[in-house]
Amino acid sequence: MKKLLTLTVLLLCVFTAGVHAQDSTSTSTKTATKQTKRGPVFRATKDQINQAQALLKSRGFYSGEQVGKLDDATREGLRKYQQAEGLKVTGTLNKITLEKMSITLTDKQKTM
Repeated sequence: MKKLLTLTVLLLCVFTAGVHAQDSTSTSTKTATKQTKRGPVFRATKDQINQAQALLKSRGFYSGEQVGKLDDATREGLRKYQQAEGLKVTGTLNKITLEKMSITLTDKQKTM
């Protein structure tokens, strides 16, 4: 009976230590996340995406419709355009790509 009681207390201590270790890890992770917080995310407007799709289509990089959404075909067209223009190939409609396409940025986008 004494061995059973000792084993139970030992398991309880191990379990408590494990829970405490998990709490410490999650707190450390939260602290690290706060320190590496990123700034605002650059997002193209629907109108800008439509304009980009029109330009990509006229240059032969995109064959879809102008729907104002960054679908897979648009992203592939953007990659081809970016490579042809010597830009960083991201497949996204970022500030540099919009400027290269001569598409007007919003006031908020200009500050990013």
